[in-house]
Amino acid sequence: MKNQEKMLLFESTPIPAAVAKLAVPTILSSLVMVLYNLADTYFVGMLNNSVQNAAVTLAAPVLLAFNAVNNLFGVGSSSMMSRALGSKNYDTVYRSSAFGFYCSICSGILFSLLCTIFQQPLLALLGANAETAQATADYLIWTVSFGATPAILNVVMAYMVRAEGSALHASIGTMSGCLLNIILDPIFILPWGFNMGAAGAGLATFLSNCVACLYFFVLLFIKRKNTYVCIRPSMFPWQKAIVAGVCLVGIPAAIQNLLNVTGMTVLNNFTSAFGSEAVAAMGITQKINMVPMQIALGLSQGIMPLISYNYASGNIPRMKNTMFFALKLALAFLITVSTLYFIFAGSFIGMFMQTPSIIEYGTRFLRGMCLGIPFLCVDFITVGFFQATGMGKQALIFAILRKIVLEIPALFILNWLFPLYGLAYAQLCAEVILATLAVLVLTKIFRQLKREYPSHS
Repeated sequence: MKNQEKMLLFESTPIPAAVAKLAVPTILSSLVMVLYNLADTYFVGMLNNSVQNAAVTLAAPVLLAFNAVNNLFGVGSSSMMSRALGSKNYDTVYRSSAFGFYCSICSGILFSLLCTIFQQPLLALLGANAETAQATADYLIWTVSFGATPAILNVVMAYMVRAEGSALHASIGTMSGCLLNIILDPIFILPWGFNMGAAGAGLATFLSNCVACLYFFVLLFIKRKNTYVCIRPSMFPWQKAIVAGVCLVGIPAAIQNLLNVTGMTVLNNFTSAFGSEAVAAMGITQKINMVPMQIALGLSQGIMPLISYNYASGNIPRMKNTMFFALKLALAFLITVSTLYFIFAGSFIGMFMQTPSIIEYGTRFLRGMCLGIPFLCVDFITVGFFQATGMGKQALIFAILRKIVLEIPALFILNWLFPLYGLAYAQLCAEVILATLAVLVLTKIFRQLKREYPSHS
């Protein structure tokens, strides 16, 4: 198997070049994913119907819940694969990828069945009322009832392809579906097309995820003799060590996303008490805020294979330098973006809907939310480090602290002190504390690693 170039990438390529090769495609695919999320909001917003726009916002926690499965089998399997590559245990690499592939398919099918059977209680839980329930249900039919499996599978396969260093192919697969979604959105949503509203946005998402899956299947077939990603049923592992290794990282990552869903559901329920226009404005704000967040997340995911490989092979200085380089890069960019968001908040909201009340709501929401972005970057890279090195317990603790201990209580307190507008500052309150804690924890871990690997110091 001709994989010498991949090993050189992990072991000896200069860190800026290695980070660029792994992280830039990942960041680009994250940005394209944000664009297709923004496209849903933008084209539905063109209908000037706050109910249709609110439907996309209210359904967002369910789609975010997909990430719990993505992280369980995507992050878990890819971390296991990269660490096994670092220790030259290739059988474990093959079996870890087969485990992630088949488990993600089964989980997607189960997700679709449960959400379809319990649709009415789910709508109530999401905060949908008599005004928004039907539009939200129409959107969920395509994105969840039909679309859960391809939505989950294409992301998990991208994680596994990226784990062996093929970040460009992983990103092309993800972006192919996202770009198709952007093209199909106006055709299905707007009156000059099929005039399906929010349901049309869901149909476009479903079709685009199917195309992304097709790309990865074709890729794996073409590279079947030159890839560590294995989807042969015979390689599905029953070894306790592989299942435990994937789940040790994957379960905390999944719980982290479920807590994100919980936080978004609490936020939407608080916001829905102020009407569909407030919900629509909050949805637009969250989508705009996702752009810098996804860049930080894409960077942390992009460097994970590099961190995993060097941690497993004992090259601690290269692992640390990778993290510090990525952190400095991300902070410089995100501070700039946060400043622009604060200054031009009204203009950004007005790009999606021209309703004066929605612009007023959204401006105040965005100015509060954008302040937490630089601190969030520290959290993402720290948790990415925990996931890459198999420190699932630490990742889980940070997830619980972020949502259960800090952000969700802050939502209750700030909404009580400053109704509606206080909600936008909950993230800032949580992330300042968590970023400080991240610095302290990482400092302690690096000191311990220095003692364990003195020859590499």
